[in-house]
Amino acid sequence: MNKYLTEFIGTFFLVFTIGCSVLFGGPHVVPPLAIGSALMVMVYAGGHVSGGHYNPAVTLGVFLRGRCPTRDVVPYWLAQLLGAAFASAVVHYFKGGASTEPLTALKVGPALLAEFLFTFALVYVVLNSATAKATAGNSYYGLAIGFTVMTGAFAVGTISLAACNPAVAVGISLMGLSSWSNIWIYLLANPSAAVVAASVFKFLNPEDV
Repeated sequence: MNKYLTEFIGTFFLVFTIGCSVLFGGPHVVPPLAIGSALMVMVYAGGHVSGGHYNPAVTLGVFLRGRCPTRDVVPYWLAQLLGAAFASAVVHYFKGGASTEPLTALKVGPALLAEFLFTFALVYVVLNSATAKATAGNSYYGLAIGFTVMTGAFAVGTISLAACNPAVAVGISLMGLSSWSNIWIYLLANPSAAVVAASVFKFLNPEDV
């Protein structure tokens, strides 16, 4: 249960930071920096308990890599989605019921590719920095993971909103930052990228089993 609660808390603060920094941030707020930093500190806070996934795609990649028990996969996904939904509810409370127009109309092809590429990058970084034998015990894994998300937000935020995370996709849809008509883009691209990232990791590290 501790692992699932940790995944709930970490995902909550990630999605909560996204909503608050985008909707309420002042002129000097840089959302990608806030979002990457939130993920970084939550990974450091919960990594020793649950692995600090906070992302169904990351959980899938870690499972396929062989570092997440089968019994934990669905509970992790549920905890992550609940954390995102709860964060969205709190952001709605802060908004006071005001409506939000989606930030951008996504072009399907570019959005799919952007989500695939940066979700691949994220899962690939997680597997190499947080699960590989050669990097075991390092102190930089949280920074590497947070900076990957920050980089993706800067690079493709205007193309796909840079969710790179199905739980985040649900959260930004609930908050009105993305149209529900876009949700399939994330639900297709993010898990697909996780599968490819896990396959590439195992190909490049055949001795790391």
